[in-house]
Amino acid sequence: MNWMNFVKYLPYMGKGMLAIIIVIGIIILVTGGLNKLINNIESKKK
Repeated sequence: MNWMNFVKYLPYMGKGMLAIIIVIGIIILVTGGLNKLINNIESKKK
């Protein structure tokens, strides 16, 4: 294993991991928002 290449590409790996975390966060926020919206709609029907 070439350690210099590993160290050279660490910033790219970090940016990729950050992008994955951001996308997962957006999915969690959208899911939570839809859940609240659906619960509000169902509670108004009763």
